[in-house]
Amino acid sequence: MTEPDLSFLFRGEAQPPGKDTPAPAPQPTPAPAAPATGRASVQGPAFADLVAELRGYQAELEAQNKELRYSQAAAESASERFEALFSSVPLSLMVLDEHDMVVQANAMAHRSFQPTEFDRPLTSLMPFVSDADADRVHSAFALARAQGRSDASEVVFQIGGERRITGDLHIAYLETLQGSGEPLRQFLCAVIDQGPLLAERHTLQQRNEQLHASERRLEAVINSALDAIICVDQHQRITVFNPTAAALFQCPTRDALGSPLSRFLPELARAPGYAQLTTQAALGEMQARSATGRELAVEVSVTFEHHEGSVTTTVFARDLTARKRAEERRQELEVQLRESQKMQAVGTMAGGIAHDFNNILHAILGNVELAKADAQTPGTDPRVLESLHEIDKAARRARDLVRQILAFSRNEAPPRGAVQLAELMRETERLLRVTLPAHIHLQVQCAAQLPPILADATQVEQALLNLCTNAIQAVGTRPGRVMMQAQCLRPNAALRERLKLAPATYVALQVSDDGPGMDAATRARIFEPFFTTKPVGQGTGLGLPVVHGVMRTHGGAIDVQSAPSRGCLFTLFFPLADAAQVEAESAPMPLMVLADDRPASTRKRPCVMYVDDDEALVFLVRRLLGRRSYEVAGFTDPRAALRALAQEPARFDLLVTDYNMPGFSGVQLLREVRKVRADLPVALASGYITAEIEQSALLEGARALIHKPNDVHELCDTVDRLVRGAP
Repeated sequence: MTEPDLSFLFRGEAQPPGKDTPAPAPQPTPAPAAPATGRASVQGPAFADLVAELRGYQAELEAQNKELRYSQAAAESASERFEALFSSVPLSLMVLDEHDMVVQANAMAHRSFQPTEFDRPLTSLMPFVSDADADRVHSAFALARAQGRSDASEVVFQIGGERRITGDLHIAYLETLQGSGEPLRQFLCAVIDQGPLLAERHTLQQRNEQLHASERRLEAVINSALDAIICVDQHQRITVFNPTAAALFQCPTRDALGSPLSRFLPELARAPGYAQLTTQAALGEMQARSATGRELAVEVSVTFEHHEGSVTTTVFARDLTARKRAEERRQELEVQLRESQKMQAVGTMAGGIAHDFNNILHAILGNVELAKADAQTPGTDPRVLESLHEIDKAARRARDLVRQILAFSRNEAPPRGAVQLAELMRETERLLRVTLPAHIHLQVQCAAQLPPILADATQVEQALLNLCTNAIQAVGTRPGRVMMQAQCLRPNAALRERLKLAPATYVALQVSDDGPGMDAATRARIFEPFFTTKPVGQGTGLGLPVVHGVMRTHGGAIDVQSAPSRGCLFTLFFPLADAAQVEAESAPMPLMVLADDRPASTRKRPCVMYVDDDEALVFLVRRLLGRRSYEVAGFTDPRAALRALAQEPARFDLLVTDYNMPGFSGVQLLREVRKVRADLPVALASGYITAEIEQSALLEGARALIHKPNDVHELCDTVDRLVRGAP
C-alpha cells in the first residue's frame, strides 16, 4: 500500500488538503531507515491525528457518496415514475418548445391526434387548432409564459377531414437552466376531451328544456282545465289556484293563494287522513262555498304526493250546478214527453173519433140541404127555414172543429181564407157569456169597416177563446174587467224589429184584463208547453202555446205587456187578406136546384155507384143525386160493389168511394175496378185529405178527391163534372 505524502506537516505554513486543493501526487516511498529515538517520539502523535482526520474525511466522503447515490436513485425512480405517468395518464399530454414543436407526447396524445397512420403527424399543436379558436390559443400560450400557466376551454381540434375533438387546453410554462447558456423554455400541455361532458351537458340541457316545456304544458293544462284545481301544502294552505277555481269560487287567484282550504271547501278537513291510505280518493258530491258566501254543489276528488317528509294534496272540484240544472231540465222534459205522448195518444184517439163523427156531420149537412130545398116551396113557415139555417151553421162549425182535431192529430197546417174578425169576436162573446161569472164585465169593441184577415176561422176562434179564458181566470173571484177590441194598425219599426214582422198593415186583436199581472220571469216562460202558474189539476199549460202556434202558422205575431198589479194585454197581429181571397169567400152559395125523382122518358139517367161503409151516407147521397136526375147504386160493402160492376160494367158512369173502409180501402177498390173497366171515372172521398193521400190516389188513377163532410154543391158539382167528362 502506498503511503501518503506527509511532508506538509513539517512545513511552517502547511495546510491540509481541502476540497479545492488537489492532493499531491504520490511519491515513491524511500526505504525505511532505522528510526532515531528522539525524532520518533516527536512524530508519533501528529501522525495519529492526521490519520484520524483523514479517516473522518473518508467517512464523510463515503456518506456524501452514499447520499448522492441515493439521490441519483431517487431521481432515476422519479424520472421513471414521471415517464410512466406521462405515458399512461388518460389525458393527451405533450411537451412543446417555444416554437410550437412537439418535443414529447404520450400515447394518448398520439391516439387522439393521429388515430391512423394516414392522419397528420403530431409534430406541432397549432395546425390542429380550428381557425375560430386559434387566437384564443395563442393568447393562452402568451399568458402561460407570463404567469406560468393558463387555460383555454372548449377548444376545437380538427383531426383529419371530418373528426374533431372539443376539449379544454391546460398549459404550464417550464424554464430549465443549462449551465451558463440560455435556459430551456418549454410548455407542458394537457388536452382534456370534453366531448362526453358536452354531450352529457347537451342531454341535460335538453332534459331541462323538456322539463320546462312539461311544466309549461302542465301549467297550461291546469289553467285550461274545466275543473277547479287546487293544490295545498302540508299545512292545508293553497299553493295553486287555477282560473276555473277562481271563476267557480268567485275569488281572484292572488287572493286565494295562502288561504286555508277550508275557506272554500269546509268539508275537506278530513281529507289529509286519506293520505296514509291511498294516493287518490274520489270523495263525491259535497257543498262548497264561494268567496261571497254562496253555497255550491261540487264533485270532489283528491290526490296525494309524498316527497321529503311532506305531502302535497291536489283537489279537483267539478261544478255540478249545470249538471243539476240539466237534470232538472231532463226531468221536466220527461214530464213534458209523457204529457206529449199522452196528448199524442189523445190526438190519435180524437182523430179516430173525428173520422167517424165526420160521417154523422155529412149526413146532417146533407139532410139539412135537402130540408132547406124543401122549405123553399110556397106555404112553408119561414121559421122552419130559419131553424134549418141555424142547424146548418152549427153543423158547419162542428165540421170545422172536426177538421181542426184531424189537423191537430196529423200535425198539418190548415187552409186559410178571408175571415171577418168581427163575426168571430161576436161568436166568441156569445160563447163566453154562457159561463161568464157575474162579477166580471166583458167588453167588446171592434172598429167599423174592419178589413178581413187571412186566417183559419176555427183556429182564430180557438186562440181568442184561450186568451179570454185565461183573462177571466186571472181576474179570479174579485170584480174585474175583460176587454176584446180590434183595429187596423201599422206597427212602428221598433215593434216590427222585436216581433219580426214585415212592414205592412195588420189587424190588431187585443185581449186585456185588470188582473194581478205577471213578472218578467213568468212572461219569459208563458209560451213554453205545459208551463202553468195554476194549481195542479186546474191547467194544462197548453193554452198560450196554442195561441203562439196559431200566430206562427198564420204569419203574424203576438205581443205581451204585463207587470205585477197592472193586468195583462195580449195583442195578436193578423195579416190582411188580399182582394182575390175576399172575393172568393164572399161569392154567394147557390141554392140547390130541385129535380124530379121520376125517370125521364126522353134520355137515359146517368148511373153513379156510391160506396161507403156508413149506411146513412149511402142513403143521403142516393137522395141528393136522385134529385139531380141521377141513378144511384149505393153499396156499404166494397166487394159487393165490385161484383155488381163485374156483372154490368157498362151500366155505371161514375164511381164515388170512401177512402177509409174496414177491410177494403178505397184505393184497393180503385185498383180492382180498373181491372174490370179501366175507363170508368173514380172519385175518392175522405174526411181528411193529406198530400200523401192525394198523391197516392192520383197515381192509382183517381179523377177527383172529395172532402167529407162536404157541401152538397161540392159533391154535386164534382159528380156533374166527372160524368160529363170534364177535367
